[in-house]
Amino acid sequence: MGGDAFRRTRAAVVAAGRIEFDRVLRDPAAFTPYATGVVWAESLLCAMDRAYERITGEECDRDTRYSYESGSNTEGWAG
Repeated sequence: MGGDAFRRTRAAVVAAGRIEFDRVLRDPAAFTPYATGVVWAESLLCAMDRAYERITGEECDRDTRYSYESGSNTEGWAG
């Protein structure tokens, strides 16, 4: 699964709610239906930007320590 696909499917798990997120966290095999089907939630990745713009009327100038792009936090994935 490429970076973009992983990012979108990861967002779908978040969109499924806390119970599902915790289930996938406890049992990585529970991620399989998200990874093998077309269950993506890409729009969730931009929700914060859209909310900020709607509330302030200004474009969100996000400057974060880590990008939300998959694999950008290499130290966090060190095993």
